[in-house]
Amino acid sequence: MDQERQKPSCPLIGQNGNIFHLMGLASRTLRQCGMADEAKEMQNRIMGGDCHSYEEALRIISEYVETDLSPSIPANNKKKENPTHER
Repeated sequence: MDQERQKPSCPLIGQNGNIFHLMGLASRTLRQCGMADEAKEMQNRIMGGDCHSYEEALRIISEYVETDLSPSIPANNKKKENPTHER
């Protein structure tokens, strides 16, 4: 995607959390902003077989639209190690 282009805002908090619903909201936002090619590219990246988790799909969506979820999406899928508590 062209990094110089401004990402349109697409609030996702309070929406149905189904990834297909969120992808549809982001796609609609992109199309309404004249970015139909980016909407198709985003959908292909999520549905094309290379996306393996809900979090990864959210990260891809956030690459195309500005979401209120962006800061809270984990950077990777590594499981957190079991922390030891100090006494």
